Amino acid sequence: MFSIKKYISYVFILLVSSCSTKKNALQIALASKNPKIKTVMNNPEPHEIQIIYTEILRDKEGKVSFKDFSYNLNSKNYFYPASTVKFPIAVLALEKLNTIPNTGLNTTYTIEGSAEKLQFSEEISKVFAVSDNVASTNLLDFLGFDYVNLKMKEKGLYPFSLSHRLSGTDPSNPEFPAITLYKSDNTVVNIPSKRNQIPEALSLNGIQKGNAYRDSKNKPINEPFDFSKKNYYPLETLHNTLKRIVFPEVFKKEERFLITEKDRQFILYSMQNLPKNAGFDPNEFFDGYCKFFMFGDTKEDIPSSIKIYNKVGNAYGTMIDCAYITDPENKVEFMLSATILANKNGVFNDNIYEYDSISLPFLAELGRQLYAINKH
Repeated sequence: MFSIKKYISYVFILLVSSCSTKKNALQIALASKNPKIKTVMNNPEPHEIQIIYTEILRDKEGKVSFKDFSYNLNSKNYFYPASTVKFPIAVLALEKLNTIPNTGLNTTYTIEGSAEKLQFSEEISKVFAVSDNVASTNLLDFLGFDYVNLKMKEKGLYPFSLSHRLSGTDPSNPEFPAITLYKSDNTVVNIPSKRNQIPEALSLNGIQKGNAYRDSKNKPINEPFDFSKKNYYPLETLHNTLKRIVFPEVFKKEERFLITEKDRQFILYSMQNLPKNAGFDPNEFFDGYCKFFMFGDTKEDIPSSIKIYNKVGNAYGTMIDCAYITDPENKVEFMLSATILANKNGVFNDNIYEYDSISLPFLAELGRQLYAINKH
């Protein structure tokens, strides 16, 4: 039976015997002869890979600093960010609540057109545990595109552009419904509906992808798929979002998310929480379901000593993971973000992608290699 623990020990032995001080950990991992990495790295161009790896450095007083390494990183090279945009939506929902007295994590609310009472903590939990699209849209209805785009820019988390929801029949609609908040002092706040700006079309490298696509009626269109009106969340911006949540003390006050420590701890807990612990069926939502690094290609349980604080995304053939990985028992601590495209036929929106055969094995093995290099 395949065992992550035994496999990592094996990789560690190989790395100890082959590591060169002239190479950094990311270079060593990408040079691995393991076929899960080698197959991709032998022909990386069609996979549009971008990677950031961060060493966490601590001085004698425990003060944190970062040492970043990257592969093919370029914010002007577009990739579809998929569900990673849910990360700032969840955090900014809590930030906005902090501006409204007598509200917080457990505040409930309703959205115009629905009588269902939603709770912020539950929606956020679903966003991270199983990357729930509807929960993300419920949170975004409270914020709107303009609020998210403005707050990200204010914190230096730029470039970034949120222009469509991840669920609903009209995801790019600039109109947002009215919201009713039920406060802890038994009063109610009515937030009126709002019309957001329509963002400008993106102009980036690779904004037109592939050679064909399927339209909303599944009709084949023999021309590249246009991503110019899609969301934009380049890898470095995503990676820096995670840094601000895990290590806020490293950043200036104006660069941080204005949330309470209780809120931040809830976000961190939600990010590392496994689906089975959030009430989801473990047979369908196994431990690695939203943990692409290290465990994305296995249904094995994640050892309790390993904590992965992350947000994943996958759509249109692109897979992304952004994670802070720690194992105090083995003195492992690092951050890793990566994106990879797997679309052999060059057709977009046809649901024929090589997630299971190329992307997940690559991301999982990359995580395992770096974990083994960091293991003391």
